[in-house]
Amino acid sequence: MQEAKKVPDVMLNSGHKMPVIGLGTATAPLPPPDELTAVFLDAIRIGYRHFDTAAIYGTEQPLGKAVAVAIEQGLVKSRDELFITSKLWNTDAHPDLVLPALKTSLRNLGLEYVDLYLIHWPVRLRPGVEGFNFTAEDVLPFDIEGTWKAMEECHKLGLVKSIGVSNFGTKKLTQLLDNSAIPPAVNQVEMNTSWRQGKIRQFCKQKGIHVSAWSPLAAYGLRWGSNAVMENPVLKEIAEARNKSIAQIAVRWIYEQGASVIVKSFNKERMKQNLEIFDWELSKEESDKINQIPQRRMYAGEMFLSENGPYKSLEELWDGDI
Repeated sequence: MQEAKKVPDVMLNSGHKMPVIGLGTATAPLPPPDELTAVFLDAIRIGYRHFDTAAIYGTEQPLGKAVAVAIEQGLVKSRDELFITSKLWNTDAHPDLVLPALKTSLRNLGLEYVDLYLIHWPVRLRPGVEGFNFTAEDVLPFDIEGTWKAMEECHKLGLVKSIGVSNFGTKKLTQLLDNSAIPPAVNQVEMNTSWRQGKIRQFCKQKGIHVSAWSPLAAYGLRWGSNAVMENPVLKEIAEARNKSIAQIAVRWIYEQGASVIVKSFNKERMKQNLEIFDWELSKEESDKINQIPQRRMYAGEMFLSENGPYKSLEELWDGDI
């Protein structure tokens, strides 16, 4: 059997290490559970040790099964070799619902703890709303302080090793930090060569919060995605000169910014390629060219806006960083 590739770790402010590349598990349409479990097992064989799931993705159970099989088959020696992230969905982003939601995720995963638990959005939806089928009236005021206190409680109970957030801007992070006993370990945000997140990265660096990138390839090929990364002429030119794939250039660039990356390909060859970014680096000239790429947020989150709701504009949702 081929030797699995070793992915470097980053040390989080919680004192726990996290592999800098994780496999994302959000996909639509959702393949059958057994198919997903087989994909995740392939990923473990290739060298992935970090998996990123969420309550809303519908992939917690197949991932949990893959973890159990991997241990059973000796692909990993123990649960501790894997880093599992899950996320609190918006319908449960209420102080009283956080712990029950985490317990449901743990049941789905068949695990006693997750390594990282994130508040998926700074958004609260009316409980009972199914998936993304919500209206403006279903978006309720979000209690940052109370919800974070409940996340801290999950940490104290030992059900999660590190806690963090996703899609939080600087104002919301400031409010959270001003009212927290445990700072967030991670802020997972949309980040790629076409949305570099300079402001949030600088802020998080000052505060000791690690930035993790979702949609590193701008969700290329997905209905809501963009071709801004995979069809970018600058990246294409660098990739051809380097004899690398465009994805490898894009992922390496994120890694060189000090962020971790959630890649998402279920294709075995591309899964391997996404891990082959550690034995070379971009030149200063190449980085400078990448830093000239025009910027545009891909996923605006307009669905969370409403005239009478907590977020009336994209400026409010993203703390002015649009």
